[in-house]
Amino acid sequence: MRAGERWHVAVCCLQADFLLPLHCTREGMAAVTGLLEWVFALYFLTHIPITLMIDLQPLVHGAGIDPQCLTELLKWYAVTFKDSMMLEPPSWFKSFICCEAALQLPFFPFAAYAFLKGGCKWIRTPAIIYSTHVSTTVLPIFAHILFHDFSTSKHQGPETVQERLTLLSFYVPYLLIPMLLLLTMLYSPKYNEVEKRKKK
Repeated sequence: MRAGERWHVAVCCLQADFLLPLHCTREGMAAVTGLLEWVFALYFLTHIPITLMIDLQPLVHGAGIDPQCLTELLKWYAVTFKDSMMLEPPSWFKSFICCEAALQLPFFPFAAYAFLKGGCKWIRTPAIIYSTHVSTTVLPIFAHILFHDFSTSKHQGPETVQERLTLLSFYVPYLLIPMLLLLTMLYSPKYNEVEKRKKK
């Protein structure tokens, strides 16, 4: 084999060694993004009834609007896991619920559809806005659960570290999933392809 031919074979081998892992990485990222889309779709689909039946109750507490079974369900949850915010919501917590009703709830069906279908790039900007908004509202709730003195509350709140962490675990998905959504929209090639073409 001539020197030129040996050089050509070496270059081809080098290209194969470099491009194959890159191709596998892209396939792996596409598979992960596809799995996350199903997670996001399930998150938004389940969030619709949770918001309507549970989360909005503190805004109309005592008005007799909600069915008795849903009122009892909320009371059971709040008493069992000592979530006094749901029975005696502070003003700042009510403002978050208002945002959920006015801004987030209308977004849920569109997001559920987009992620069930998959690859809908039009959802990218709304999803970034949603995930950033929700993440920043959940952090004050975390701080309230971990550091607030509930001894003066009308309804019993968490006192021990274990009780605080148990209550915190109910709110963790509402930080974790929006953060995953934000990272997916920012860094997944599936949702950045349009922006990359525009830059070119």
